Amino acid sequence: MKNLKHILGTLLVSALIFTSCSTKDDNDIELIIPATAAEFRNIQDDALEGLTQTFQFDAADGWITLTSENGVDISFSTNNLTLNGNPITGAIDLEFVELFERGHMLVTNKPTMGLTATNDKALLISGGEFFINATQNGADLQLNGTMQLGIPAALTGDVDPDMILWDGNIDDDGNLVWEEAQNENGDERGVFAEGNNYYAFIGDFGWTNVDRFYNDPREKTTILVAAPEGYDNTNSGVYLSYDGEPAALANLDTYDANTGLFSEHYGQIPVGLECHVIFVSEDEGNWKYAVQAATIVENGIITITESETATVTQAQLTAIINALP
Repeated sequence: MKNLKHILGTLLVSALIFTSCSTKDDNDIELIIPATAAEFRNIQDDALEGLTQTFQFDAADGWITLTSENGVDISFSTNNLTLNGNPITGAIDLEFVELFERGHMLVTNKPTMGLTATNDKALLISGGEFFINATQNGADLQLNGTMQLGIPAALTGDVDPDMILWDGNIDDDGNLVWEEAQNENGDERGVFAEGNNYYAFIGDFGWTNVDRFYNDPREKTTILVAAPEGYDNTNSGVYLSYDGEPAALANLDTYDANTGLFSEHYGQIPVGLECHVIFVSEDEGNWKYAVQAATIVENGIITITESETATVTQAQLTAIINALP
């Protein structure tokens, strides 16, 4: 943990300074130095990089199928790949990320929050989040046509006929927002279930999600969360894990600098919901976190204190989040 121990002795100390000194007393005061925004972003980027799978093939291969670590089939024709509109030859590299569990969604900052018809955000239940990109010598290629994903439904539960395809857009703050994927006619597109698989047809590289909105008939509300002192939306994040929904992760995506409170300000959280509030930040290359069980009450305020936090590795944090009910 980032801290500085300052020992108070017989001298009267009017202010703590960030240098070590020696006195006659053994009383230690621990100063918490929060992560910087860059440190927090870097640990998220490192998590994403560690979950990125790479494939290489040749432009002359024609129709190919690549299989991911979790058994997702990625099928497409190499003839549909171009560079600035021009056909290509030679070796092609493909990056692929697959996120099925909320632990991996959290460490990569890829929650399942989708835009509603009124441009609010609401929780999505995921059948898998995917990132796909093809390059040649570091230059991004374009996909002309479609790419097919064959996704085992067992990775997130049984087949759900209500699943549709979503496109992911990264905003200026590096946060992912999901929007319903539509074809040129404005119709929903892209996913059907057959047997024990989903089949998704993707027209662009980037982030794609197989999802549906979470459905709960209870009255909805907004909640506020106070993070430990020194933490805001630049150097930390606050998420909600809904009990019983292992393939979903909500986040509180707004922060009020005047009140110091995180919020889900759309009023989409069910009153009476059993959930866990998760605070995360960075600490000397590891993850600082706290988890607090909660039952949602109308306009509730949840406070997370420094004493509730601990520091763990990415693997430990992922296991902790995945083990939540």
